[in-house]
Amino acid sequence: MVNNPFIGAITPYVWRGIQYLFLTAIAVVMLIPLLWLISTAFKSPTENIFQFPPQFLPQQPTLDNFVRVWKTQPFGRYFWNSLLVATLTVTLNLISSALAAYPLARLNFAGKDWIFAAVVSTIMIPFQIVMIPLYILTVQLGLRNTYLGVIFPAIASAFGIFLLRQAFQGVPKDLEEAARMDGCSELGIWWHVMLPAVRPALVTLAIFVFIGSWSEFLWPLIVLDEPNYYTLPLGVATLAGTFSLDWRLIAAGSVISIAPILIFFLFMQRYIVPSEVGSGVKG
Repeated sequence: MVNNPFIGAITPYVWRGIQYLFLTAIAVVMLIPLLWLISTAFKSPTENIFQFPPQFLPQQPTLDNFVRVWKTQPFGRYFWNSLLVATLTVTLNLISSALAAYPLARLNFAGKDWIFAAVVSTIMIPFQIVMIPLYILTVQLGLRNTYLGVIFPAIASAFGIFLLRQAFQGVPKDLEEAARMDGCSELGIWWHVMLPAVRPALVTLAIFVFIGSWSEFLWPLIVLDEPNYYTLPLGVATLAGTFSLDWRLIAAGSVISIAPILIFFLFMQRYIVPSEVGSGVKG
């Protein structure tokens, strides 16, 4: 058997190329529905949107579908409702999750591990199981047809507590001890030391919570029956009955609904970088 150094050197590159081709194929398959949706939103009424193979480039691009949707439906109101709900949900979730995760990660008290295990175990409970008692509680609190009623289930999350606890545990102990020597309180350490040190984890959690809140359909559908409080997913759902399943208009409404998510992700992803605070130690 001849040992060819050229073959030994090229094999890793070939294997990496196969991996990239495989990942590219997966990405293309995942993007096809999104591309078809965007294409349909810009197609004129004379074009066949169900032809096979699908034509992703509109022959006569038009913005008329977006104009009709915006004028015939209060999408401005729906957009404001979604923005308000998503912003409040992200803010409250980050605060509550960070406050709950910090003592579980950095403080010592009896039953800490049991409490953390109980919190994490709730991740395995499907939302449909707690949906009815949660709705009853929401009604009893007088939160039906309110913004707070929509936000109520997402004020805190077990996933957020788990994510931030792991991030807090990675912060060097020397930073915490230096802050205490400077007379910083426990709340001050949490605010001035811990939160800046785990900024990438906070941004990651913010992205997940924002996307989940913005695209949430089931819970707003249950707790809201007043159109003035409808979010964008509910507004898009009303297009099916309003326009008798005109897929061009439904696609235009869907594009309006998902565009803020893409913009938010593109804006926030630059902050998902390792923070220098977490590696700095006061000398």
